[in-house]
Amino acid sequence: MPFYEHIFIARQDISPAQVEALTETLQKIVDDNGGKIAKSEYWGLRSLQYKIKKNRKGHYGLLNVDGPAAAIAELERQEKLNEDILRSLTIRVDELDDNPSPVLSRRDRNERSDRGDRGDRGDRNDRDKRR
Repeated sequence: MPFYEHIFIARQDISPAQVEALTETLQKIVDDNGGKIAKSEYWGLRSLQYKIKKNRKGHYGLLNVDGPAAAIAELERQEKLNEDILRSLTIRVDELDDNPSPVLSRRDRNERSDRGDRGDRGDRNDRDKRR
């Protein structure tokens, strides 16, 4: 069966628990149509580049799908009917990646507070003495 990466953006005013319930609903749609979800990720509430339906932020989610095209068509049809979903995008890929997505990796890197020793910078007093 073909592999797909599916990303959706949900409205900003729903809670993360509601986004998880929405994700489970989308997973059930895929399962009922002969596909399976290989990986599901919640990327959190992020700012949008421009307003979409009067929303400045959105909850992002990723689904890696292994299933027939009919399952994807039904998934997209159901998303168009759902008022909580602002946008979605489905891309066919050659293989699914089991590693965390780059979005999650970058977010983890940004959350690090201690940057450690800046050994190559030296002390300001040392720099003044060198001049």
